[in-house]
Amino acid sequence: MVEIKSVGVIGAGQMGSGIAHVCALGGYEVRLHDVSRERIEAGVSIVEQAMARQVSRGMIDQAQMDAALARIKPAVELQDVGATDLAIEAATENEEVKKTIFRALSPHLAENTLLASNTSSISITRLASATDRPERFIGLHFMNPVPRMNLVEIIRGIATDAGTYEAAVSFARSLGKTTANAEDFPAFIVNRILVPMINEAIYTLYEGVGTVEAIDTAMKLGANHPMGPLELGDFIGLDTVLSIMNVLYDGLADSKYRPCPLLVKYVEAGWLGRKAGRGFYDYRGETPVPTR
Repeated sequence: MVEIKSVGVIGAGQMGSGIAHVCALGGYEVRLHDVSRERIEAGVSIVEQAMARQVSRGMIDQAQMDAALARIKPAVELQDVGATDLAIEAATENEEVKKTIFRALSPHLAENTLLASNTSSISITRLASATDRPERFIGLHFMNPVPRMNLVEIIRGIATDAGTYEAAVSFARSLGKTTANAEDFPAFIVNRILVPMINEAIYTLYEGVGTVEAIDTAMKLGANHPMGPLELGDFIGLDTVLSIMNVLYDGLADSKYRPCPLLVKYVEAGWLGRKAGRGFYDYRGETPVPTR
C-alpha cells in the first residue's frame, strides 16, 4: 500500500479549499492548484478564515493553525501537483472539465501517484479512462463543508485495484473521517437520495403547493432537517444540483429524475444560490429573503 505524505488538490474553491484544510490539519504537505495565483490565494484565505473560526471555538489551537497553514503551498502550474503521493481533483461538476484536467496532469505524475476525484455524481470509471492509471484512480467524495462533515464516500471504478482502495480508506480515516463504500452508479449514495429530494422540493414550489418559506419550514420542523431543501440547494449551488440531476436523468433513464423546469430557469438566470447572491433566497441584504 502506498504511503501518502503529500497531497495535491486541484481546484481552490469551496470544496478544494476544504479538502486542503483537513489535509493540512491532518499533517499532510499540501499543494493547492487553480487556474490563477489569485484563485489559489483566495482558496488559502478561505482556509485561514475557517481555521481561525476553529481556534475561536477551541477546536484547535493557534500553534496547530500556524503549522497547518505552513503545510499549504501554492502550485501555480498543474505539473507542480504531479510529484505528490495523492492528487485530488475538486473542479466544477462537469465531466469534460475533469477529464481535461486529468489528461493534462497525467504526463507530470510520479510513478506511484494515486489519483482521486471529488466528483459528487460522475462515473469514476469514465474519469479514470482519461488517465494513464485507471487502476490507481478512485472517487473520494468529501461532503460540504469539508471541515465540519464527517463522511467521505469511497467509490471504486471498474479498474481500481485493491491497494488503491485500501490507501484511500486509510487516508480518509487519518483525517478523522468516516468512510462509506459506494458502487460506481450515478450520484453514488448521498446525492442519489439527497438531490432528488431538493428537486422534488423545487417541483413543490413550481406547482404552487407551498412557498419557499413554507416548504423549508415544513421540512425543518416536520422532518427535523437542520436546513430546508431550498436553502440547502442554495448552499450547494443550484448549478451543481442541476448537474447532478442531469447525471441521474441521463445515466438511469428514469423520468423521476427529470430536473424541475424552475431549477433550470434559476440556473439560466445565474441565480445559483449563496455564491451568486441569489437563488431561492436573496442574500444581498442583512437577512436572506425568499425570491418566490
